[in-house]
Amino acid sequence: MARKKKKFLIRFTPPQVLALGILTIIIIGSVLLSLPAATVSGRPLAFLNAFFTATSAATVTGLTVVNTGAEFSLFGQLVILALVQVGGLGFMTMATLIALVLRKKISLRERLLLQEAMNQSSVEGIVRLIRKVLTYALIIELTGAVLFAIRWSFDMPLGKAIYFGVFHSISIFNNAGFDLFGGIPDSKGSLMEYVHDPFINIVAITLIILGGIGFIVMVDLLDYKETRRLSLHSKVVLSATGLLILLGSIVIFIFEFTNPNTLQPLSFTSKLYASFFQSATTRSAGVNTIDIESMRQATQFFIIILMFIGAAPGSAGGGIKITTFAILVGAVYAMSRGKEEIVFFRKRLAKDRLYKATTLTLLALFLIIVGTMALSVFERAPFLIIMFEITSAFGTAGMSLGLTSELSVPGKMLMTVLMFIGRLGPLTLAYALTPKGGKELYRYPEGKITIG
Repeated sequence: MARKKKKFLIRFTPPQVLALGILTIIIIGSVLLSLPAATVSGRPLAFLNAFFTATSAATVTGLTVVNTGAEFSLFGQLVILALVQVGGLGFMTMATLIALVLRKKISLRERLLLQEAMNQSSVEGIVRLIRKVLTYALIIELTGAVLFAIRWSFDMPLGKAIYFGVFHSISIFNNAGFDLFGGIPDSKGSLMEYVHDPFINIVAITLIILGGIGFIVMVDLLDYKETRRLSLHSKVVLSATGLLILLGSIVIFIFEFTNPNTLQPLSFTSKLYASFFQSATTRSAGVNTIDIESMRQATQFFIIILMFIGAAPGSAGGGIKITTFAILVGAVYAMSRGKEEIVFFRKRLAKDRLYKATTLTLLALFLIIVGTMALSVFERAPFLIIMFEITSAFGTAGMSLGLTSELSVPGKMLMTVLMFIGRLGPLTLAYALTPKGGKELYRYPEGKITIG
């Protein structure tokens, strides 16, 4: 009898699959962007710059070391756009789309991967959720593209307006921050030419918010007519998002009101638009209508805090996530009132939520502190600028004070690592790198430590 060949199968955990999936997409994008066809000049882009750009696109960050509109050809721009789309919706979501189109059955293992990717607590209804996510995302992107194209058709040829509409709708909805206006002569870059334009401001802000609240909340809102209820998650995300955007708008408006390089030259209405836009975009979008570099240091530091908090879970945004921040604030409130439980909308949270939120926040702070110290060694720049760039990379916010385009080789490598960790999430990366441990069969005796 012939001896049966043993099959060796490497079993990866869901976090490991997600990490490897994003890394694979980045490598493929890097190779494509380093081709001569990807640049306007026809000369191959340095691989490190291609890798940085691919990482920035796949992690929907938006930080750039080369001018997207000026340096990349149509092919290169389309590669970036594809990376943004896959990175924003998630490679597992896109893989599910392909499987659904080919009428393939989604296995239990694939459902577990989708559960991890979408931050769900159960696999129940996960495929149905993915179908809705894909449908809603494409409808929103198409609507944004049409609205942008209509407006920009007054400023440029129709074909170019349509292309700009599609590119910027996908980029802004996925909170990526890539723009093509840097390739237009005499353009200020990003959306700064349209700081006075209410139409562009409203459409862009709407795309940013819809992309930042997360697909779970979006599905919840669209199903509200039938269910007549919102989940606790959706209530917390929507209320915290509204409060943070409002607070950010007020702070930016007050701090920059008399700044001659930002808000002062604008009309009162344009000041309001600009303040609201900058507050929304700091959550992870990366586009801007006023010069971030010209802002006062107090405003820039406040933006660092907003970038650190980031967007909602299950969205294209980064940061520690707004629900994590809400849980920490809830814990402080409960402790200061002498209560033992965190309560939101008459629902108490399990204590493991606080443990996870605290762990995630401390890991994020550790990464930013270490990253800031390391970049301070590699680059000669003021401390605030270095911290700003590091937080922007970790929070996949895509905002820059001008240092990213001048980074050294070690600086670029450090920023790519932070963008990757920021998109994947510190906890997910930790789970991916740590062997799966079994449940402890014993408990240690309780001890006490004095605090405060």
